[in-house]
Amino acid sequence: MLLLIPLIPFLGFLINATIGRRWPKSLSGGVATAAMGLSFGVAAMQVWHLWHLEPVHGVRAIEQTVFTWLQSDTLTIPLAFRIDPLSSLMILVITGIGSLIHLYSTEYMHEETDSEFARYFSYLNLFASFMLVLVLGSSFPVMFVGWEGVGLCSYLLIGFYYAKPSAADAGKKAFIVNRIGDFGFILGMLLIFALFGTLNFQDVATAVSQLPTEQHWGLITIATMLLFLGATGKSAQVPLYVWLPDAMEGPTPVSALIHAATMVTAGVYMIGRNAVLFSHAPETLGIVAVVGCVTALMAGTIGLVQNDIKRVLAYSTVSQLGYMFLAMGVGAFAGGIFHLYTHAFFKALLFLGSGAVIHALHGEQDLRKMGGLRKELPITYWTFLIGTLAIAGVPLFSGFFSKDEILWKTYESGHIVLWVLAVLTAFLTATYMFRLVYMAFAGERRGGAGAHGHADAHGHAAAAQGHGPDAHGGGHLHDAPPAMAIALIVLAIGSVAAGYVGVPHVLKGDNRIESYLEPSFVAHGAGAAETAMVTGGEGAPAEHALAAEASAGEHGGSSMEMMLMIFSVLVAGAGILTATYFFKWKPEAADSVAASMSGVHSLLLNKYYVDELYNAIIVQPIKRVSTGVLWKGVDAGMIDGTVNAVGLVVRGWSAVLRRLQTGSVRAYAMSLFVGVVVIVGYYLSAWVR
Repeated sequence: MLLLIPLIPFLGFLINATIGRRWPKSLSGGVATAAMGLSFGVAAMQVWHLWHLEPVHGVRAIEQTVFTWLQSDTLTIPLAFRIDPLSSLMILVITGIGSLIHLYSTEYMHEETDSEFARYFSYLNLFASFMLVLVLGSSFPVMFVGWEGVGLCSYLLIGFYYAKPSAADAGKKAFIVNRIGDFGFILGMLLIFALFGTLNFQDVATAVSQLPTEQHWGLITIATMLLFLGATGKSAQVPLYVWLPDAMEGPTPVSALIHAATMVTAGVYMIGRNAVLFSHAPETLGIVAVVGCVTALMAGTIGLVQNDIKRVLAYSTVSQLGYMFLAMGVGAFAGGIFHLYTHAFFKALLFLGSGAVIHALHGEQDLRKMGGLRKELPITYWTFLIGTLAIAGVPLFSGFFSKDEILWKTYESGHIVLWVLAVLTAFLTATYMFRLVYMAFAGERRGGAGAHGHADAHGHAAAAQGHGPDAHGGGHLHDAPPAMAIALIVLAIGSVAAGYVGVPHVLKGDNRIESYLEPSFVAHGAGAAETAMVTGGEGAPAEHALAAEASAGEHGGSSMEMMLMIFSVLVAGAGILTATYFFKWKPEAADSVAASMSGVHSLLLNKYYVDELYNAIIVQPIKRVSTGVLWKGVDAGMIDGTVNAVGLVVRGWSAVLRRLQTGSVRAYAMSLFVGVVVIVGYYLSAWVR
C-alpha cells in the first residue's frame, strides 16, 4: 500500500489536468482535497501498522518494490518505497497538513475561472505526490525523482499567474537557483556510488558504518558537501536562499505548502535520512551547523524590517530552516526533525492566517496599511496569535519544545558561539513576529486597506468578501469563510499540541519523538555499527550521535539544562516586550530608531543587497559574456559568419557562371565555333609536332 500514498494525489493531478478543467470548481476542488484526504488515510494506516511491527535488527520498517527501474552489470535500481520512523513522520506531515491547505484553497481561490481553478489544484496535487515520492524513496535515484519533481512544481505554482511579470520571474528564479544546488546533489550521488557501489540508503549506511570517521577532508566529506549544496538550494540556506522570499508571488496557500509541508523541508530530511553518512564527515557537519546558524540570524534580522506580511513570514521560514540545519550540524538529528514537525503546523497556520487577512483586505499585503483587525477578524486573529506564540518559543506551545531542544543540544555539544547566535535569533524571531501581529491586528486601521479593491496577491481584482470598508478604514470585514476557518482552527490546535510528543526529561517528560526517531539515524544490518561518530565543537571530544541524544535522560535533571531553558524563555519574553514597546505602546519610537539608524535600516530593508550583489557579480557578467562573446562573437560572428560566407562564395561563383547563359543563339553558335577551332587547333599542333 505504500505506492498508494503518492499515487492517489498523482491520480488527482491527472483528473484535474485533463477533464477537471471542464468541471465546476466545487467538483475539481473536491477531487483534489479528497485525494489528499485519502492519501492521509492510507498513510495513517501504514504508520499504525508500522507502530505495531516487531523490530528487526532494532528497526521497524516496511518496504515495497514496485518494479526494477534501472539495471546494468554493476547497478540495479528498483522503484522501491520504504517507510520507517523518519519517513512515517514526514508522510503524516505532508498529507495531513497538505489536506488542510487543499481545503483552505477551495475557498481562497474561488475567484478563479473553472479552468484556472482546476489547473491550480492539479499542480497542488502533483506537488504533494512528488514530495511523498521524495520521502518514501528507498534510494538516492528515487529520492531524486521527487527532489526534481518538487522543483518543477515550485516553478509551476510560484509562477502560477504567469501573465504577471514578477510572478513569472520569481518562478524562473526558483527553478534556476535550485538547479545550482541540484547539480551538487547529482555529483554527490555519483561519488557515493563510486565509493560504495550502491545508492540504496540502508546499504550506504551499512557500508559507511564499517569505515572510520574522517577527521580531515576526504571523499566522504566531499560527497556529503555536494549533497549539502543540494540541500542549501531546496531548503533555502546561504548562499542559495534568495529564491524563497520571491516565492511569495504565488498564491498564499502555495506559500503555506512550500514553507510548511513540502519543498523546503527536503534538504533537512535528506540529511536526516543519511545521518550515518554525514556523521562520518564531521567537517561537513561543522559547516552545516555554521551555515544554518548564519542563515537563521541573517534572515531574522531581515524579517525585522520587512513590510509585506508574506515576506516577513518568508524570512521567518528561512530562519527556522537555519535552526533545523544547526540541529543537524551538531548531531541532534531527532531535534532537527522535531522542529521540522512542529514548524509545519505553526508556519502553515501563519501563512494561511496571512492569507485570510489578505483575502479580507482584497489583496492588501502591506502591514503599514493594516491595523485594527483584531475585532473584525477574531478567528484569524486568535489562530494567528497562537501560531506566533508557538514560533516565538513561548512555553506550553509546540515551538517551545523543539526550539529549546535545538538550543540545548547546541550548547551541550560545545558550540557555544553558535548557541549565542541561536539565542539572539530566538530574540529576533519573537520581536519581528509580534511586530507583525501588532501592525496587522492592533491599534486603528491605517490607510484604508482594502477600501478600493486592491489587486490581490495574484494580480487579479478580487471581489469583496462581504462589504468592503470605506476610505477611512471603517466598515465591516468578514472573517475567514468556513473552509478557511476549519483549516486555521485545526492547525492552531496542532501548534499547541504537537510539541507534547517531545517533552524533555528535565520537565519530567520522556521525549517520545526522540526515542521513536532514533532507529532511523543509525546503521542496521549484518556487521553494521550501531552508532556513528560525530564531532562536537572545536576542541570538544567526539561523541556518538545517538549517544548524545540518548543521554538526554542523564542530562535531563541537570541544573544547566533548566537554567538554559529558563534563559531562552526570558529571551523570548524580551523579544515580545521589545515588539510591544516599539509597535504597540510607542510606535513613534520605532520610527525614530529607524531614522537614527537609517544606514542599518536601509541595509536590512534591502536584504543586505544580496540580490544586487548577485546581479552585479553573477547575472550581469553572464549576460555580458552571453551577449558580447557567445551571441555576437560565437553565434553571430563565427557560426552565422561561416554559414553566411559559404553562401556568399556560392552566390559569387553563381553570378560569374550565370553570365555564360545569355539566351542568345548567336552567342551560343559563336562559342561552339570558337570551341571547335580551339580543339581542332590543339590536335593539329600536336600532329605537326
